[in-house]
Amino acid sequence: MGKVDIFIPPSTVERFGPGETVVKPLPGDFLLTHSEGFSSNLIRWGQSIRYHGPTEGYAHWCHAAMFVDTDGEIVEAILQGVQQRNVSVYADTEYHVIRLTDATEKERAHAVAFAEHCLNDRYGYITDLSLALSLLTRRKFFFGEEGQMICSGMVARALERTGAIFQFDSWHMLPADLADAFNVQPTPGASTGTVPDATTGVSRRSAKKGS
Repeated sequence: MGKVDIFIPPSTVERFGPGETVVKPLPGDFLLTHSEGFSSNLIRWGQSIRYHGPTEGYAHWCHAAMFVDTDGEIVEAILQGVQQRNVSVYADTEYHVIRLTDATEKERAHAVAFAEHCLNDRYGYITDLSLALSLLTRRKFFFGEEGQMICSGMVARALERTGAIFQFDSWHMLPADLADAFNVQPTPGASTGTVPDATTGVSRRSAKKGS
C-alpha cells in the first residue's frame, strides 16, 4: 500500500525536441529522458509491469537528472557512476523539463546539495536488482547498498528536500514513478532524436562499481 499523505510540488512541464535546449533552468528542476540499448529497454519493460493501459506513457522514460545551476549543469546517475555534465549534451535528444514553481531558494539549495553529495556515490546495481525482483514478483520488498544510487532515486531523494512526499520510498523510485507523480507524458509520434554517449562532456564522475 502506498503512502497516505502524498505531496507533489507544483510544477510545469516543457518538452524539448532534437535541436532544442532548455534555457535557464533553476537549480532543483529536473528532466526526464530516454535512451536505447539493452539496459534501457529492460527498464521500460519492467516499468510496463506497473504502468500499462492508460498509464503506459509513463514507462517511456528511463532516465532522470537534476539541474544544479542556471547554466544547465546536471547531476545524473548512470551505469558508469554518478556524474556531472551540461544539459547541452542532450541537444539532439528529446527530453522533458519539470520546473518547480513554488520551491524556495533554500529548498532548491538543499536539493542541489544532496545531488552534488551523490557525486561521491556509485551506481546502484543492487537497487536495480531489488527493483527487478519486486516488479517481477509484485512483492514490496527492497534492498540496496549504502553509497549506491540510481538516476530516479537520486532525483526523488533530492526532491524530498523541496517537500515532496512520494507514493513509493524515494530511494527506489523508477523514472516512470517520477513521470507519474508529475504527470509527464511523452508526445505521441514526436522524434526522440539521438542519445549522447555516456562519456560526452563529463566534468566529474564518481568511482565505478568495485573501484
